[in-house]
Amino acid sequence: MKKDLPENNVKDIAIAVALESESVESKVWYVYLINLKNEPIENVLITSRGYGEKDGEQVKTSTLRHMIPVVDSKAYKLIEPIDEQTFGLNNEYWLSYYIGKDIFDKKFIFLPESIVEMNFIKIPVLNKPGVMIK
Repeated sequence: MKKDLPENNVKDIAIAVALESESVESKVWYVYLINLKNEPIENVLITSRGYGEKDGEQVKTSTLRHMIPVVDSKAYKLIEPIDEQTFGLNNEYWLSYYIGKDIFDKKFIFLPESIVEMNFIKIPVLNKPGVMIK
């Protein structure tokens, strides 16, 4: 049954955690979906959750669901703000979208402590500093 499904590999799609602004008191972070394709993606559904261990105890965040009707080619969309306190957890983003009648999906997981300045790049299309998984 599963072998009968087409292998729709996700390519040229990224999830990025970007530093939006910074002050003496705090930093503001946002998570973005980036479409690096030459065609739009439609009916985008993203679920996000955090999980892992903090101070010796298992921790889970709420599961959030986001719907984006269309992400144009070479464009980005804001998914959600993210709190620095969750950077010590696994931050999972499960993405599903359509191109025509074909459905694609992929899990993107930012591992604990991977959202740190030494991993920063200039995120394409967004042109902000942050960490990106493609």
